[in-house]
Amino acid sequence: MPESIRTTGIADSASDADLLAQTAIAVRAAASVLRERFGHVVRHRTREELMRALAANDDAVLDVLRPRLTLLRPDARLAGDELAGGALPPGEWWVLDPAEGNVNHLHALPEWAVTATLVRDNQPVLTVVHLPLTGETYTALAGAGAHLDGRPLHVSHTTDLGLSLVATSQARPDEDEKVVRRTGSSITAMLLDALVVRTSVPATLHLLNVAAGRIDAFWQFAGARTDLLPGALLVAEAGGRTTDAEGRPWTPESESFLAAAPGVHAQAVTTLSR
Repeated sequence: MPESIRTTGIADSASDADLLAQTAIAVRAAASVLRERFGHVVRHRTREELMRALAANDDAVLDVLRPRLTLLRPDARLAGDELAGGALPPGEWWVLDPAEGNVNHLHALPEWAVTATLVRDNQPVLTVVHLPLTGETYTALAGAGAHLDGRPLHVSHTTDLGLSLVATSQARPDEDEKVVRRTGSSITAMLLDALVVRTSVPATLHLLNVAAGRIDAFWQFAGARTDLLPGALLVAEAGGRTTDAEGRPWTPESESFLAAAPGVHAQAVTTLSR
C-alpha cells in the first residue's frame, strides 16, 4: 500500500456505487435498533456485567445488519473480532462495528455510531458510518469521494499545526503499558505544538471530523480494523493523508496511525516522532 490509502481504480464504480447505497440503507435500519436502546446509563458492578452489556448492544445491531449485508454480498465474509488488527485473508470481507463507541452508549453519552466497511483483497472499497442521534450518514467509495448525506467532504486547508485542532483516542481497554506511555507523551508533544488537543473515544468520530475539515489531524497508537478503516477511507477520499505516525504507508498491521490535512501532515509527523 502506498504512502496514503490510494483508492482510484479499486472499486467497480457502477456496481459498487449501488452497493454503497444499499449498504447505507442496511446500516441505517440496524442503527435504529441501537437508538431505541439509548437513553439511560446502564449500571454495571463488574467487568463481566459490562462485557455482557456491550455484547447485548452488538448482538441487537448484528441481528439486523448481518442478514441484510449477506443478501447484498453472499460471498463476503464477516470480520467478527472488533479489536483485531492485521491483514485479512484474500477476498471480500465486511468489517463491522455494530456499536462504535459502545461504552459511550452505555453511559448515555452521544458519541457513538454504526459502521460497515467492505474490504476487497485488503483494500477498503466502501464505507458507511451512521450517527443515529443526528441522523447523519457519512459514506465513501474508493475513487469516488467522501460524502455527508450526499454532500462532498473535504479536509481542511490548514497549513500551520500551531493553529490546528487535533485529536487522539484510546484504541482499546487494558492497553499495553508501552502504548499507554507513548500515547501520553504524544499528547504532551501535541499540547506544545498544536492549538487544541481533543482526547476521547471513539476514533471513527474524530476521523469523520478530519474528513469534514472540522479538525486538522488525528493520531492513534495501536488500533483495530473496525475503528480505523472506515475513517481512513473517508479521510483519504476527502483529500487527506493517512500514514503511520512516522509518515510511512499505513496498513491495518501498522503500530500507529495518522490522518491529517495535507498542509499539517508533515508537521504532525515531526511532533509525533519526538
